Amino acid sequence: MYTFKLTTVGASEGFIVPKEAKAKLNVQKGDTLFLTEAPDGGMRLTPYSPDFARQMALAESIMREDREILRVLAK
Repeated sequence: MYTFKLTTVGASEGFIVPKEAKAKLNVQKGDTLFLTEAPDGGMRLTPYSPDFARQMALAESIMREDREILRVLAK
């Protein structure tokens, strides 16, 4: 478990990510993190965009369903 403390950053508020958490998330300064709701009602901090994940799942579904059409178009 990691503990974060809100602090003032300019005219906003933010928190410092401990280096162990940064290593676990595989992120570095300048990367974007997403705070999303978890199914259990909690919150989840992740470097992966939930919108991008949905778009990729949809694209994979289309590619699977229309494999033959895509093969013809690729020629």
